[in-house]
Amino acid sequence: MLGGMSTPAPVEPIAPNDAADTVARLNATFATGRTKSPAWRKAQLRALRRLLVEQADALTAALHADLGKSTTEAYTTEIGSTITEIDHALRHLDRWLRPRRASVPLGLRPARARTVREPLGTVLIIAPWNYPLQLALAPLVGAIAAGNTAVVKPSELAPATSAALAHWLPRTLDPQAVTVVEGAVPETTALLEQRFDHVFYTGNGKVGRIVMTAAARHLTPVTLELGGKSPAVVEPGADLATAARRIAWGKFMNAGQTCVAPDYILAVGDTSTALERHLTAAIREMYGTDPARSADYGRIVNERHFDRLTALLGDGRIVTGGDHDRATRYLAPTVLTDVDADGPVMSEEIFGPILPIIRVPDLDAAIDFITARDKPLALYAFTASAATKRRLASETSSGALTFGAPLVHLAVPGLPFGGVGESGIGAYHGEYSVDTFSHTKAVFDKPLLADPLRLAYPPFTDLKSRLLRRLF
Repeated sequence: MLGGMSTPAPVEPIAPNDAADTVARLNATFATGRTKSPAWRKAQLRALRRLLVEQADALTAALHADLGKSTTEAYTTEIGSTITEIDHALRHLDRWLRPRRASVPLGLRPARARTVREPLGTVLIIAPWNYPLQLALAPLVGAIAAGNTAVVKPSELAPATSAALAHWLPRTLDPQAVTVVEGAVPETTALLEQRFDHVFYTGNGKVGRIVMTAAARHLTPVTLELGGKSPAVVEPGADLATAARRIAWGKFMNAGQTCVAPDYILAVGDTSTALERHLTAAIREMYGTDPARSADYGRIVNERHFDRLTALLGDGRIVTGGDHDRATRYLAPTVLTDVDADGPVMSEEIFGPILPIIRVPDLDAAIDFITARDKPLALYAFTASAATKRRLASETSSGALTFGAPLVHLAVPGLPFGGVGESGIGAYHGEYSVDTFSHTKAVFDKPLLADPLRLAYPPFTDLKSRLLRRLF
């Protein structure tokens, strides 16, 4: 066992002026070369897996304290999904790290060429509050698998989970290679002043720009996992009852505080009326007639976000929901219709349990609506038409395109997860995580025993020129 504590003891936040010492210590560890060993990487990943299994109760309790997550939702979306990511990395790591041969042009032979992945060094992972465990640890899996040292900065808006990470990670992983820094803006600012070899940020575009600006001072590469308004297109001919259940599940999980949740529905043709009815039934089926009493429905993270969300309730006609209680940060699963396409609820990512329905006459109008706006992190479509699927694939751009269900593409370790444009830069999960936290180095080896390169040395005769044109 990793210990019997169910409630982690508080850990003193790092002082801003200690950030340089923290990074220097991790750089010194990386310089020893021990994190490059495949055996070290696998041992760290196995230790992280044991932590998730053995302290599952303590971690789910922290997630409930921060966001009101049920035990089942917390396990499946945060703990279980991270275990899957670890298992996938352990299963394939040897193959991912194997050098890959590259063909050599005739004019450069004899020679050998290959690529090798090498770790970047010391990386910074800045996690958000909405999935505060999974979105801290899934990038860490990639950083460790690639052979890096890492600073993990949990969100101060999820204090119980932040404290759990600060308590358990140093007791589970190599403390000279992985460090947790708690705190808020001053601590994050102090970290961003340091020279890292990669910065991985999950959050919103406003802070993403701050992170990218800070990283640019050191020419540090960044991965920005942002969000945006992910639409769900619903066409006539689709099974509307099933579509509504799946949309409601993906939207109202974690009280809508999911970066890839369906942000709004584009109801094509005459589907809106039926969708309203089916969505109302699906919400009742999942959370009962009073979702405030459901053990499976979460809460808004804080009063500031609660106030922002409740201010959006007047932007359309409430089909179902709308009930709210600031004292408990409860906002019922809510569906809006008769929404102004340019109104406040459509001007920014909702990031809460409010689902607007926009009526569009046909697929052309739906595509025009999507492409006139920032590229979303995900695009969902519920359709029985193969032609519609082809058109959405070829005529729209998004971080991911999923037919028939929201969110589920995240559970496929072999698929990259990331945005495009305003929804993000870079991707991770599975081998893509190792790519993100590695440099793919070109290695070329040409023997000195013979020197056919003399053909390419000046002075150039007519014969040399003719031969070089044939070879290159």
